[in-house]
Amino acid sequence: MSIPTGRHLRSTPFPGAAVALTLGSVSFASAAGVADGDQETRTIRGTLPTGSPDFVYVPVEVPSGVREIKVAYTYDRPTVPSGTAGNALDIGIFDERGTELGGRGFRGWSGGARTEFFLRGDDATPGYIAGRVRAGTWHVALGPYTVAPQGLTYEITITLTYGAQGAVVEPVHPPSRAAGRGRAWYRGDCHLHSWYSDGRRTPAEIGALARAAGLDFINTSEHNTHAAHGHWADVAGDDLLVMLGEEVTTRNGHVVALGTEPGTFVDWRYRARDNRFSRFARQIRRSGGLVVPAHPHATCIGCNWKFGFAEADAVEVWNGPYTPDDEVALADWDGMLVASVRDRGGRGWLPAMGNSDAHRAPDVVGLPQTVVLADDLTREAIQAGIRAGRSYVAESGSVSLAFGASGGRGEHAGIGERLEVDRSVPVTVRLEVAGAPRCVVRFVTDQGVLFTSGVLPVAGSGVVEWQTTASYAAYVRAELRHETAMGPLPGALAAFTNPVFLGA
Repeated sequence: MSIPTGRHLRSTPFPGAAVALTLGSVSFASAAGVADGDQETRTIRGTLPTGSPDFVYVPVEVPSGVREIKVAYTYDRPTVPSGTAGNALDIGIFDERGTELGGRGFRGWSGGARTEFFLRGDDATPGYIAGRVRAGTWHVALGPYTVAPQGLTYEITITLTYGAQGAVVEPVHPPSRAAGRGRAWYRGDCHLHSWYSDGRRTPAEIGALARAAGLDFINTSEHNTHAAHGHWADVAGDDLLVMLGEEVTTRNGHVVALGTEPGTFVDWRYRARDNRFSRFARQIRRSGGLVVPAHPHATCIGCNWKFGFAEADAVEVWNGPYTPDDEVALADWDGMLVASVRDRGGRGWLPAMGNSDAHRAPDVVGLPQTVVLADDLTREAIQAGIRAGRSYVAESGSVSLAFGASGGRGEHAGIGERLEVDRSVPVTVRLEVAGAPRCVVRFVTDQGVLFTSGVLPVAGSGVVEWQTTASYAAYVRAELRHETAMGPLPGALAAFTNPVFLGA
């Protein structure tokens, strides 16, 4: 790495985690003698080589009397050979409380979505936390996501504005309940991005799209920042529950913190080899949230889930428009269901869900959506339904399913439940479908696909039944597939359910 003459480097290990790199500090003059509104600027340049640490920190010595700090940066994007990663450099900032993993110093992160940001007492760039600019050592955080073979040459410009601090505005958060309909099926999308991370939509625009999609609840999930939490109160209403969370974007996979307490920040600066994920999964749950690994088989760099599922409360099997990544995730999740039957008789299984991961047009909010049976439209009730697997995933609000299994003596179990019957007792599996024209129903068990229906009529409604026993099928789940012209390959999903387990 090259840095300005006279500056030095030092390695800074997080306790038990990967080594980060800290550059020499950037200093500013004392505020003595400066007038209100005066500015002072420093620019540093350097080059990061291939194989750089995940995080590089630039200490900034901030004197007293500063009311605003602004950071702008650029970096080169050289041409690279086909199949080789080019340069991508993320950025954020920590205040004088330090960069300790899980500490209190975090003040914002924009990844690669912005080329500059500011913070002051009364305002901040989306993705950053407004608040007082206190004297001490701040750190600009660089995340070299990928580095070209030529290296990554960067330039950072830091500008301090002196003067009286602006009044700090206390955030207002959305309520944890909406009007609801009592115990009912509620539709939601729990993976969404606004302009508070790398999305392009405002919270108000997302709220309007959620309502148009027929959603009852959403969950905010900005990348590695909780800065949006105080900007959703005006979006929520009696007809829309807004839960707060974060997409924790590590170098070994992403996880949605679903429905945490307002103001909860979950650190992301670790890999699977650092043995730190369990700590932050516990933090999510202590903060009232669910741990949901996102798009576990996505092919983008750092997106593939490598932490295992022991800490998960659910898994995002379907992410956005249906793709081969989702087909692999569905098969992997089905394998986990089989393992749960083998090892724990189907107890302790991991429920599936689906979300849009919408960022900008033309991304569709509510494609797909998770439909949850909950006691009411509250954060806690929705989370309880997701955790119990009382849910199915549909491509839109037009698709509705009713799925369950019945025994010969009137026993019945719905999605996410267990039908307590003897192994040899005949069981009738029944799926009612609406809003799925020209789709095919498949019943999937621990043996695989054991039943496929004919094509549903153009009207999109129908009832499909199948008989089995608990000795033949340890669980049954339903899939609704679009027609396909690819021979034996299944069509894209229109909907799928969590399983009904069979047997005592």
